[in-house]
Amino acid sequence: MTFERWSYEFDGAYTSPDRLRSELGVYVIWCKDGDKWTVLDVGESDNVRDRCSDHDRADCWAEHCTGTIYYSAHYMPLSDEDERRRVEQEIRDSVNPPCGER
Repeated sequence: MTFERWSYEFDGAYTSPDRLRSELGVYVIWCKDGDKWTVLDVGESDNVRDRCSDHDRADCWAEHCTGTIYYSAHYMPLSDEDERRRVEQEIRDSVNPPCGER
C-alpha cells in the first residue's frame, strides 16, 4: 500500500517494520490514536527495514504513543546520504516530531 505526503510517495503505513523493504530511504514513524495520526520520528537509512526494527529511539516512540505505532518509508534507491538527510530534514521541519533531532 502506498500514500503521498510532503510530495513524496511512501510505502506503508504498517504495524510492523518487517513489511518495509531493505532499501535506501527515509522512514517516518507514526502514532495512530483513534482517527488521529501523529508523526513520532523521521530518519534516513541505507536499510530502512533494519533501522526501524532495531531502533535506539523505539522507547521514545512508545512513550509518545498511546495508540498504535506504524512504519512507512519513502524509498530512494539511487540516493546518497546527503540527499536522504535533506528529505528527512524537510519532513522534520514541517512536523517537528517529538523523537530524534538533526
